[in-house]
Amino acid sequence: MGRRLRHRHHPPGIRPALTDPEDRLTTPVTLSPLSAFDIWVDGTARPIADDDVVAATGAAYRWLHLDLADPGLTDWAMTHLPSLARRTLLAQRTRPRMDSDEHGLALVLRGVNMNDEEEDADMVSLRIWMTPDLIVSVRRQRVFAMETLRDQIVSGNAPHSPGHMVARITEQLVARLEDIAFNREDLADDIEDDVYQENRTPLVSLPSLRREIIKLRRHVAPLADALDKVSRDPDIGIAKDLRHRMRDTASRASWALEELSEVHDRLAAMADHLDMVQAARLERNGYRLSVVAAVFLPLGFLTGLFGVNVGGMPGTGSPYAFAILCLGMVALGWLCYAVMRWLRWI
Repeated sequence: MGRRLRHRHHPPGIRPALTDPEDRLTTPVTLSPLSAFDIWVDGTARPIADDDVVAATGAAYRWLHLDLADPGLTDWAMTHLPSLARRTLLAQRTRPRMDSDEHGLALVLRGVNMNDEEEDADMVSLRIWMTPDLIVSVRRQRVFAMETLRDQIVSGNAPHSPGHMVARITEQLVARLEDIAFNREDLADDIEDDVYQENRTPLVSLPSLRREIIKLRRHVAPLADALDKVSRDPDIGIAKDLRHRMRDTASRASWALEELSEVHDRLAAMADHLDMVQAARLERNGYRLSVVAAVFLPLGFLTGLFGVNVGGMPGTGSPYAFAILCLGMVALGWLCYAVMRWLRWI
């Protein structure tokens, strides 16, 4: 665990200052698990107070759920875990993957971010180290699937083995991912109704939704690949029936990825459709303005010509000159319109 306290002698009645640098260096740092249980094969469990990796006598395995921000985690991992486990559990940046060696299985998963004021697409990381008698899970942010698992364990419904626990964890993570995929598919259906049937701009922002789908696909694709590797590797200490069960979970993750990819393509098609509709609308409006400008161009020339203040302008002494000019401009406008129709410009 932490470093051992060194005995220091002080004069009677004088306590050492708590802020002394040397005291801070020699104060042991203890591990504070978020959840810690010894679990038996019948599904019962018993909370534990120590942070050892060895389960109690008669227990099937021990589960330790830890926080990556725990100040005692690094020292504890250096003391109790092999190098592959340390690299996996303590990594600052992760992507879903599966690794194994002679000591155990290292698995990095991703789950939907259900924390308050967080986006679903910013999926949370869950790191797992599994041996035949130990499960160590580490998270950076709150993972609701692990809290559901803890509640099940407390109620006497604990997984019977480390393999069963990994299978249950992955099922719960993928179930939440499927809910997101279903929700986004329904949202895409509503947007299509607005765009294609009602011919109106959707209430939901397409760019923000497309960014969310891109983020989800970025994490779900390696997650499905990692689950598939776990389900197919016979040398990682997971029973054959559990591998079949995890193969189904991997298939569901792949299906969720396909749904998200389909939604992404549909959103891209709708965005292209909206762009084309907008471009056609602008082109049509610009065409109309061009026709109006072409009709009024000679009329503007006449009004400018007759508006000059120089001598010799015709009609300045006639009371009918303004009416004649207006009638002439109307006739000229109709003539310009007829000529453009005859030339098939409009």
